[in-house]
Amino acid sequence: MAHTPENILEQLKQRQFAPVYFLQGEESYYIDTIADFIEEHALQEHEKGFNQVVLYGKDVDVSTVLLQAKRFPMMSERSVVIVKEAQSIADIEKEEGMRQLEAYLQNPLPSTILVFCYKHKTLDGRKALAKAVSKHAVLLTTKKLYDNQVPAWVNGYLKSKGMKASQQAVLLLSEFIGSDLSRLANEIDKLLINLKPGATVDEGLVQENVGISKEYNIFELQSALIARDALKANQIIHYFEANPKSNPLIPNLTLLFTFFTKLLTLHMQQDKSEQGIRKSLGNRGFLVKEYMLALRAFPLQRCIDIIHFVRVADLQVKGITGGDMSDADILRELVFKILHPVPRAMAS
Repeated sequence: MAHTPENILEQLKQRQFAPVYFLQGEESYYIDTIADFIEEHALQEHEKGFNQVVLYGKDVDVSTVLLQAKRFPMMSERSVVIVKEAQSIADIEKEEGMRQLEAYLQNPLPSTILVFCYKHKTLDGRKALAKAVSKHAVLLTTKKLYDNQVPAWVNGYLKSKGMKASQQAVLLLSEFIGSDLSRLANEIDKLLINLKPGATVDEGLVQENVGISKEYNIFELQSALIARDALKANQIIHYFEANPKSNPLIPNLTLLFTFFTKLLTLHMQQDKSEQGIRKSLGNRGFLVKEYMLALRAFPLQRCIDIIHFVRVADLQVKGITGGDMSDADILRELVFKILHPVPRAMAS
């Protein structure tokens, strides 16, 4: 049956183990977290040598996996078989492989914990194997978080560690790192190393430890564009050009696109009062003054044009158009278009 990551982990912490776990989907963070917990905690250290096996999908077929799963434990209550990158098992979706796995699922060895880490895809729900997995195994299907769900996840992760963060720090982590939960968790863990329990993660701590320059980052560029400060904007572009690994263009274009599409949404809503905008911004409510300034700086049609310019820049950086322009030149051209309205006929 289908489960959530939280209830699977809660059961594992209570040492309630199932014979088979099938962890699949787009978000690998939860798949890794559950598999790692089982690998670390299901057996005592002295039991692991004979009773714990980690396999990799590209190196095995279904029969090899099941051969390991059918072995009885030695001097232990249970054995553990973890199949990482299980989506690479050559015959897992072929007729014979599915038949063997279905048969095992219907009668698994109770003393074995068999874990499939089936990343970045899911079983075909129309096939018998998927139905057997759903019926006889603990099934987890993960999905990537939407961007607007990331701040809540960050807050929840910090809470689980006994910590909290300012709204600015949460937004900075969410927007700079994005919805890559593995990287988010890693960066947060690094932040917490030197903090005492109950301390608050603030914006300054994030900037110091996540490789975000306090003065030269995409959020400061955004503010410079709103203020129509061409000098500051070009200083930031120059910094990006000198530090390309810390400031890749595609994620920065994504953040600009998100900002201007949100601005377009605000233009379209009827209630443009401070309270109405705050309500629409949700977890970005503390940025209400910046968005109100942006509404005045970029009228509706300009906002539409700028979104088009960002899309063009995205095609250029991916090499679809734009020839051999460097990332810095692409961003320079984009900023010029944002700050200097051009005739509609020349906008593309």
